[in-house]
Amino acid sequence: MLKQRILTALLIGLPLIVVLLLAPPVFTICLFMLVIMQGAWEWSALVQLKTAWQRCLYVLLVCVSLVMAWLYLRDPEYLPVTMQVALVWWLLALIWIMFFPQRKSRLLTALAGLLTLVPAWICIISLLQLNPQWLLFMLLVVVSTDIGGFLFGRRFGHTRLAALVSPGKTWEGVMGGVLLSMSVAVLGAYWFAQPMLAFLVVCLLTVVMSIVGDLSESLFKRHAGLKDSGNILPGHGGVLDRIDSITAAAPVFLYGLSYLGVFLT
Repeated sequence: MLKQRILTALLIGLPLIVVLLLAPPVFTICLFMLVIMQGAWEWSALVQLKTAWQRCLYVLLVCVSLVMAWLYLRDPEYLPVTMQVALVWWLLALIWIMFFPQRKSRLLTALAGLLTLVPAWICIISLLQLNPQWLLFMLLVVVSTDIGGFLFGRRFGHTRLAALVSPGKTWEGVMGGVLLSMSVAVLGAYWFAQPMLAFLVVCLLTVVMSIVGDLSESLFKRHAGLKDSGNILPGHGGVLDRIDSITAAAPVFLYGLSYLGVFLT
């Protein structure tokens, strides 16, 4: 299982790096849009839509929202609002996870899909247009959090992080993820010539929200009675199982860059 996960990660990660650094921006934008559309299809299962036409209708709703967001919300006048809406949603998601993990609502789950996928796509595209290296770095921070959490959780984990949401995740895993991702962040501060302390704080908040994103998807999967969001990625599950952390991390990281003056809005 672990070998399969590593192989799949390499088969996805290496071409993605090439695409981010070398492909025309329009190609990368379309690629991420396809990823989000697949994520919308999988989210329709979390909403527990049973028929194909219902699920396609939900995907169409997300698609229309993406187009509208592309036309309006990426404008510098509105982009801060997009980031703020995303941050509010993820704070509400954290409250949901901490205090009301057993509360179910198909309507709220459907709305959560829009609030998760659409702002994330806008922020990802904004990072790409700022500099593909920033997007790649954000992805590296999130991936290092996942790797550190997985390795430390397997070796040392025993204190559950959120037993009612994701019993396999532990506080020891979180600490491992933070340690590894902060090591990446230190290197990033030197690479991008950013003030060390402020940059580490931005990266730490990004890591924390990436964990919230992971837990929120686990929450909705548990409500829907699903182990994975799909089976399109061997050893990893569905696309949502891979981008759940990224959807929460991207708005926080972009907001942090605007605070540092790297990304001006």
